[in-house]
Amino acid sequence: MPVVAMKEMLDRALAGRYGIAAFNILNDLTIEAVLAAATEENAPVILQTSVKTVRAYGRRQLFGIFEALVRDVPVPVTLHLDHCPHRDVISDCLAGGWNSVLFDAHELDVAENLRQTTEVVAEARRTGAHVEGEIEGIQGVEDDLGSDEASRIQSLEVAVDFIKRTGVDCFAPAIGNAHGQYRSAPVLDHQRVSDLVEATGVPMALHGGTGLSDEQFTDLISRGCAKVNISTALKESYLKESLRFLKAAEAQGKWDPPALFTAQRTAVIEMAKRHIRLFGGSGRAW
Repeated sequence: MPVVAMKEMLDRALAGRYGIAAFNILNDLTIEAVLAAATEENAPVILQTSVKTVRAYGRRQLFGIFEALVRDVPVPVTLHLDHCPHRDVISDCLAGGWNSVLFDAHELDVAENLRQTTEVVAEARRTGAHVEGEIEGIQGVEDDLGSDEASRIQSLEVAVDFIKRTGVDCFAPAIGNAHGQYRSAPVLDHQRVSDLVEATGVPMALHGGTGLSDEQFTDLISRGCAKVNISTALKESYLKESLRFLKAAEAQGKWDPPALFTAQRTAVIEMAKRHIRLFGGSGRAW
Protein backbone atom coordinates (compact mmCIF):
# COMPACT_ATOMS: atom_id res chain seq x y z
CA MET A 1 0.00 0.00 0.00
CA PRO A 2 1.53 3.36 -0.96
CA VAL A 3 1.57 6.29 1.40
CA VAL A 4 -1.91 7.83 1.33
CA ALA A 5 -3.19 11.36 1.80
CA MET A 6 -3.96 12.38 5.36
CA LYS A 7 -7.27 13.90 4.24
CA GLU A 8 -8.48 10.63 2.75
CA MET A 9 -7.49 8.76 5.87
CA LEU A 10 -9.16 11.20 8.28
CA ASP A 11 -12.28 11.73 6.16
CA ARG A 12 -12.88 7.98 6.23
CA ALA A 13 -12.31 7.89 9.98
CA LEU A 14 -14.65 10.82 10.59
CA ALA A 15 -17.40 9.22 8.52
CA GLY A 16 -16.95 5.91 10.35
CA ARG A 17 -16.43 7.55 13.74
CA TYR A 18 -13.22 5.73 14.53
CA GLY A 19 -9.79 7.16 15.30
CA ILE A 20 -6.53 6.89 13.39
CA ALA A 21 -3.64 6.36 15.79
CA ALA A 22 -0.85 8.89 15.15
CA PHE A 23 2.39 7.77 16.80
CA ASN A 24 5.40 10.04 17.33
CA ILE A 25 8.25 7.79 16.23
CA LEU A 26 11.83 8.13 17.49
CA ASN A 27 14.05 6.05 15.19
CA ASP A 28 14.06 3.18 12.71
CA LEU A 29 13.15 0.61 15.36
CA THR A 30 10.03 2.49 16.49
CA ILE A 31 9.00 3.17 12.88
CA GLU A 32 9.23 -0.53 12.06
CA ALA A 33 7.47 -1.57 15.27
CA VAL A 34 4.52 0.77 14.72
CA LEU A 35 4.20 -0.41 11.12
CA ALA A 36 4.29 -4.03 12.32
CA ALA A 37 1.51 -3.30 14.82
CA ALA A 38 -0.63 -1.59 12.16
CA THR A 39 -0.08 -4.52 9.80
CA GLU A 40 -1.09 -7.04 12.47
CA GLU A 41 -4.23 -5.01 13.18
CA ASN A 42 -4.90 -4.32 9.47
CA ALA A 43 -5.24 -0.66 10.39
CA PRO A 44 -4.32 2.66 8.78
CA VAL A 45 -1.70 4.54 10.76
CA ILE A 46 -0.02 7.95 10.94
CA LEU A 47 3.71 8.18 11.64
CA GLN A 48 4.57 11.53 13.19
CA THR A 49 8.00 13.16 13.34
CA SER A 50 8.82 15.99 15.68
CA VAL A 51 10.99 18.90 14.61
CA LYS A 52 13.56 17.59 17.10
CA THR A 53 13.69 14.19 15.37
CA VAL A 54 13.89 15.75 11.89
CA ARG A 55 16.83 17.87 12.98
CA ALA A 56 18.55 15.01 14.78
CA TYR A 57 18.52 12.74 11.74
CA GLY A 58 18.43 15.28 8.95
CA ARG A 59 15.37 15.49 6.74
CA ARG A 60 16.81 13.51 3.83
CA GLN A 61 18.10 10.65 5.97
CA LEU A 62 14.93 10.39 8.06
CA PHE A 63 12.73 10.27 4.98
CA GLY A 64 15.00 7.65 3.46
CA ILE A 65 14.55 5.44 6.52
CA PHE A 66 10.77 5.91 6.39
CA GLU A 67 10.66 5.23 2.66
CA ALA A 68 12.63 2.00 2.98
CA LEU A 69 10.57 0.67 5.89
CA VAL A 70 7.15 1.53 4.48
CA ARG A 71 7.80 0.16 0.99
CA ASP A 72 6.19 -3.27 1.45
CA VAL A 73 3.73 -2.41 4.21
CA PRO A 74 0.19 -3.49 3.18
CA VAL A 75 -1.78 -0.88 5.17
CA PRO A 76 -2.33 2.86 4.51
CA VAL A 77 0.33 5.11 6.05
CA THR A 78 0.69 8.88 6.33
CA LEU A 79 3.92 10.70 7.24
CA HIS A 80 3.12 13.75 9.35
CA LEU A 81 5.27 16.56 10.74
CA ASP A 82 3.99 17.27 14.25
CA HIS A 83 3.97 20.67 16.03
CA CYS A 84 6.18 22.83 13.83
CA PRO A 85 6.32 26.62 14.21
CA HIS A 86 9.18 26.98 11.73
CA ARG A 87 8.21 27.82 8.15
CA ASP A 88 11.60 26.71 6.79
CA VAL A 89 11.22 23.24 8.34
CA ILE A 90 7.64 23.04 7.03
CA SER A 91 8.85 23.87 3.50
CA ASP A 92 11.78 21.46 3.71
CA CYS A 93 9.60 18.55 4.82
CA LEU A 94 6.90 19.26 2.24
CA ALA A 95 9.54 19.34 -0.47
CA GLY A 96 11.14 16.21 0.96
CA GLY A 97 8.14 13.88 0.89
CA TRP A 98 6.06 14.50 4.03
CA ASN A 99 2.39 14.41 3.06
CA SER A 100 1.03 16.16 6.14
CA VAL A 101 2.18 18.93 8.49
CA LEU A 102 0.95 20.67 11.62
CA PHE A 103 1.80 24.35 11.36
CA ASP A 104 1.83 25.33 15.02
CA ALA A 105 1.49 29.13 15.05
CA HIS A 106 -0.53 29.41 18.24
CA GLU A 107 1.95 31.89 19.73
CA LEU A 108 1.00 34.39 17.01
CA ASP A 109 -2.19 36.42 17.26
CA VAL A 110 -5.11 34.80 15.49
CA ALA A 111 -5.05 37.14 12.48
CA GLU A 112 -1.35 36.49 11.76
CA ASN A 113 -1.77 32.78 12.46
CA LEU A 114 -4.63 32.71 9.94
CA ARG A 115 -2.60 34.56 7.32
CA GLN A 116 0.42 32.29 7.61
CA THR A 117 -1.60 29.08 7.90
CA THR A 118 -3.39 30.01 4.67
CA GLU A 119 0.03 30.31 3.02
CA VAL A 120 1.10 26.92 4.39
CA VAL A 121 -2.10 25.32 3.07
CA ALA A 122 -1.42 26.74 -0.39
CA GLU A 123 2.19 25.50 -0.24
CA ALA A 124 1.07 22.03 0.86
CA ARG A 125 -1.46 21.79 -1.96
CA ARG A 126 1.33 22.21 -4.49
CA THR A 127 2.86 18.92 -3.33
CA GLY A 128 -0.46 17.15 -2.71
CA ALA A 129 -0.01 17.38 1.04
CA HIS A 130 -2.44 18.37 3.79
CA VAL A 131 -2.35 20.62 6.84
CA GLU A 132 -3.40 20.42 10.46
CA GLY A 133 -3.90 23.80 12.13
CA GLU A 134 -4.31 25.17 15.63
CA ILE A 135 -4.88 28.52 17.27
CA GLU A 136 -4.47 27.51 20.92
CA GLY A 137 -1.43 25.89 22.46
CA ILE A 138 -1.86 22.42 23.91
CA GLN A 139 -0.55 22.69 27.46
CA GLY A 140 2.71 20.89 28.25
CA VAL A 141 6.15 20.64 26.68
CA GLU A 142 6.81 17.96 24.07
CA ASP A 143 10.11 17.53 22.21
CA ASP A 144 11.25 20.95 23.44
CA LEU A 145 8.17 22.76 22.11
CA GLY A 146 5.23 24.14 24.08
CA SER A 147 4.61 25.56 27.52
CA ASP A 148 3.26 24.39 30.85
CA GLU A 149 1.07 27.49 30.95
CA ALA A 150 -2.53 27.04 29.83
CA SER A 151 -3.32 28.78 26.56
CA ARG A 152 -6.21 31.18 26.11
CA ILE A 153 -9.20 29.37 24.61
CA GLN A 154 -10.69 31.17 21.61
CA SER A 155 -14.43 31.38 21.04
CA LEU A 156 -16.20 28.82 18.87
CA GLU A 157 -16.84 31.54 16.29
CA VAL A 158 -13.12 32.41 16.05
CA ALA A 159 -12.14 28.75 15.70
CA VAL A 160 -14.77 28.05 13.04
CA ASP A 161 -13.75 31.15 11.08
CA PHE A 162 -10.10 30.05 11.21
CA ILE A 163 -10.90 26.56 9.94
CA LYS A 164 -13.08 27.77 7.09
CA ARG A 165 -10.86 30.61 5.91
CA THR A 166 -7.55 28.74 6.05
CA GLY A 167 -8.86 25.55 4.45
CA VAL A 168 -7.02 23.31 6.94
CA ASP A 169 -7.82 19.61 6.61
CA CYS A 170 -7.70 18.91 10.33
CA PHE A 171 -7.87 21.07 13.45
CA ALA A 172 -6.35 20.59 16.91
CA PRO A 173 -8.61 22.20 19.53
CA ALA A 174 -7.62 22.87 23.11
CA ILE A 175 -10.22 21.11 25.28
CA GLY A 176 -8.35 20.79 28.56
CA ASN A 177 -5.94 18.23 27.14
CA ALA A 178 -2.18 18.37 27.73
CA HIS A 179 1.05 16.85 26.45
CA GLY A 180 2.90 14.43 28.72
CA GLN A 181 1.47 12.65 31.73
CA TYR A 182 -1.44 14.32 33.50
CA ARG A 183 -0.84 15.31 37.11
CA SER A 184 -4.53 14.72 37.86
CA ALA A 185 -7.50 13.37 35.94
CA PRO A 186 -8.20 15.84 33.12
CA VAL A 187 -11.58 17.52 32.79
CA LEU A 188 -12.22 17.85 29.07
CA ASP A 189 -14.65 19.98 27.07
CA HIS A 190 -16.08 17.16 24.95
CA GLN A 191 -18.87 19.38 23.61
CA ARG A 192 -16.38 21.70 21.91
CA VAL A 193 -15.33 18.85 19.63
CA SER A 194 -18.95 18.19 18.64
CA ASP A 195 -19.61 21.87 18.02
CA LEU A 196 -16.53 22.31 15.82
CA VAL A 197 -17.23 19.22 13.74
CA GLU A 198 -20.89 20.16 13.31
CA ALA A 199 -19.99 23.69 12.21
CA THR A 200 -17.17 22.76 9.81
CA GLY A 201 -17.31 19.09 8.85
CA VAL A 202 -13.55 18.98 9.46
CA PRO A 203 -11.92 16.15 11.46
CA MET A 204 -10.42 17.07 14.83
CA ALA A 205 -7.03 15.98 16.17
CA LEU A 206 -6.76 14.93 19.79
CA HIS A 207 -3.41 15.84 21.34
CA GLY A 208 -2.26 14.80 24.80
CA GLY A 209 -3.75 11.34 24.49
CA THR A 210 -1.47 9.51 26.91
CA GLY A 211 -3.23 9.28 30.27
CA LEU A 212 -6.82 9.72 29.09
CA SER A 213 -9.29 7.05 30.11
CA ASP A 214 -10.69 4.55 27.62
CA GLU A 215 -14.08 6.21 28.04
CA GLN A 216 -12.67 9.65 27.24
CA PHE A 217 -10.99 8.33 24.11
CA THR A 218 -14.14 6.57 22.94
CA ASP A 219 -16.39 9.56 23.52
CA LEU A 220 -14.08 12.08 21.84
CA ILE A 221 -13.58 9.82 18.83
CA SER A 222 -17.35 9.40 18.50
CA ARG A 223 -17.65 13.20 18.41
CA GLY A 224 -15.14 13.60 15.58
CA CYS A 225 -11.57 13.26 16.88
CA ALA A 226 -10.46 11.25 13.86
CA LYS A 227 -6.72 11.70 14.55
CA VAL A 228 -5.47 10.66 17.98
CA ASN A 229 -1.88 11.49 18.89
CA ILE A 230 0.25 9.15 21.00
CA SER A 231 3.76 10.30 21.91
CA THR A 232 4.44 9.92 25.62
CA ALA A 233 3.15 6.33 25.72
CA LEU A 234 5.52 5.33 22.93
CA LYS A 235 8.52 6.98 24.60
CA GLU A 236 7.69 5.39 27.94
CA SER A 237 7.16 1.92 26.46
CA TYR A 238 10.46 2.14 24.59
CA LEU A 239 12.54 3.53 27.45
CA LYS A 240 10.99 1.59 30.33
CA GLU A 241 11.53 -1.68 28.48
CA SER A 242 15.11 -0.58 27.76
CA LEU A 243 15.64 0.12 31.47
CA ARG A 244 14.13 -3.21 32.52
CA PHE A 245 16.27 -5.12 30.02
CA LEU A 246 19.50 -3.29 30.91
CA LYS A 247 19.02 -3.80 34.65
CA ALA A 248 18.59 -7.53 34.01
CA ALA A 249 21.61 -7.56 31.70
CA GLU A 250 23.72 -5.86 34.37
CA ALA A 251 22.57 -8.29 37.03
CA GLN A 252 23.36 -11.29 34.82
CA GLY A 253 26.51 -9.85 33.27
CA LYS A 254 25.13 -10.66 29.82
CA TRP A 255 25.20 -7.90 27.18
CA ASP A 256 23.27 -8.76 24.01
CA PRO A 257 22.24 -5.74 21.91
CA PRO A 258 20.04 -7.70 19.45
CA ALA A 259 18.05 -9.07 22.39
CA LEU A 260 17.61 -5.50 23.65
CA PHE A 261 16.30 -4.41 20.26
CA THR A 262 13.84 -7.32 20.24
CA ALA A 263 12.55 -6.37 23.68
CA GLN A 264 12.14 -2.70 22.69
CA ARG A 265 10.35 -3.67 19.49
CA THR A 266 7.95 -6.01 21.30
CA ALA A 267 7.07 -3.33 23.86
CA VAL A 268 6.33 -0.72 21.18
CA ILE A 269 4.28 -3.18 19.12
CA GLU A 270 2.09 -4.11 22.08
CA MET A 271 1.60 -0.45 23.04
CA ALA A 272 0.64 0.46 19.46
CA LYS A 273 -1.74 -2.47 19.02
CA ARG A 274 -3.50 -1.60 22.28
CA HIS A 275 -4.16 1.97 21.13
CA ILE A 276 -5.16 1.01 17.59
CA ARG A 277 -7.78 -1.39 18.99
CA LEU A 278 -9.03 1.14 21.53
CA PHE A 279 -9.48 3.80 18.84
CA GLY A 280 -11.46 1.42 16.60
CA GLY A 281 -8.87 1.34 13.82
CA SER A 282 -8.43 -2.44 13.61
CA GLY A 283 -9.66 -3.89 10.32
CA ARG A 284 -10.09 -0.44 8.76
CA ALA A 285 -7.31 -0.70 6.16
CA TRP A 286 -8.34 -0.57 2.52
